[in-house]
Amino acid sequence: MPTVLEENGYRFKFFSNEGNEPPHIHVTKGSGNAKYWLIPECVEDYSYEFTVRERRDIRDIVLENRELFIKKWNEYFGK
Repeated sequence: MPTVLEENGYRFKFFSNEGNEPPHIHVTKGSGNAKYWLIPECVEDYSYEFTVRERRDIRDIVLENRELFIKKWNEYFGK
């Protein structure tokens, strides 16, 4: 489970067995867990135990780092 970024206590990562799915990023902090699709646009797939404000903060971070996440995804999965 490669970690791509840690910011404001959030850990942005992907799972090594998910290379057959479109690029996405998982986010954890405490007991919170979320998943965001990166292509064709940034879309929240699910979010558990994050407040509305935390979800907004996470989305902002994902949008700011979307290109980095896609690059790291492609490097890791050899795409």
